[in-house]
Amino acid sequence: MSEAGIENQTKTTKKTKDKVIEPPLYKVILLNDDYTTFDFVVSILTGFFGKSVPEAIQITNDVHRKGSGLCGVFPRDIAETKVDLVARSSKHAGFPLRCTMEQA
Repeated sequence: MSEAGIENQTKTTKKTKDKVIEPPLYKVILLNDDYTTFDFVVSILTGFFGKSVPEAIQITNDVHRKGSGLCGVFPRDIAETKVDLVARSSKHAGFPLRCTMEQA
């Protein structure tokens, strides 16, 4: 084969960088009520959100004093799951604790 034939068979590879698009994040927020106990809210925050007891107490105080408290920021699927877990657990325990999510 001639050199010209080899040159024609050589392929040029082009490297491209694909941009990774991060999914939108959502804030999960606990809402205050007059019936859910402080201890139950702390247990929700430590159990479902992985908060330390001091962090959970601070967030629970925020919920009590300010009307709401930020539990965390997550991708949509995880935020929806956490909101559902809080709702189910609260209902099972007989408390009206509500949890919402909003885009961060």
